[in-house]
Amino acid sequence: MVHEDAARRTNPLGISESQLRIVWVYPDLLSTYGDRGNMLVLARRAQLRGIPVEAVEVNSDQPVPVQGDLYLLGGGEDLPQILAAHRLRADGGLAAAAGRGAVVLAVCAGYQVIGTRFGGVDGEPVDGLAILDISSGRGERRGVGEVVADVDPALGVPRLTGFENHQGVTTIGPGASPLARVSLGVGNGDGTEGAYAGRILGTYLHGPALARNPGLADLLLSWAAGPLPPLDPAAEEWARRLRDERLAAVAS
Repeated sequence: MVHEDAARRTNPLGISESQLRIVWVYPDLLSTYGDRGNMLVLARRAQLRGIPVEAVEVNSDQPVPVQGDLYLLGGGEDLPQILAAHRLRADGGLAAAAGRGAVVLAVCAGYQVIGTRFGGVDGEPVDGLAILDISSGRGERRGVGEVVADVDPALGVPRLTGFENHQGVTTIGPGASPLARVSLGVGNGDGTEGAYAGRILGTYLHGPALARNPGLADLLLSWAAGPLPPLDPAAEEWARRLRDERLAAVAS
């Protein structure tokens, strides 16, 4: 796979010649607010750079393949989220892939699932996958609406914009770092938004997040495939317009 072979077999652009395998995990349970768009954006931005892509959708009655490069989880309602957590723990594929260095992007309910625990239907603790050092519970108010957040400078990604709809409150442990600091919206509930550690990244942002934030998409791609060449500005025009529109809307 790409993340294993890149150091040994790359083209002049620094990108592996092998196929980038993107795995969308449990779209039958975790897919709200257009989260499928994250897979489409990643595939498109890779293909524009000449990186061949295999996009795989794995439903909850199927085993999660370990030999992927980039895994995606979306948002979902309480009961599907709990079922997803139970099945992913029993399956073991996603945890094994993360352990061998695969990239993981998890959104909203998926973000909570990859942590150590989250709140169930009545707030009772439910075990997560523990591949990101976070824990989540239920807050007193629901976060609904636009989010603007400034990303950890270490990641080199522009300001994030997205949509949130959740009642989660997430605490980041010492093994992870906040993805961003919120200037508008709720995020984790403590002034931060999302979390990351190594190649694992979670966020509450829908939109879908990567359509609104192509810089974040390219960060994930670079983690999986190595250094990326810039895109032709013409290919970035619609992404730029969407960012400008959303940032202007929340500033007005």
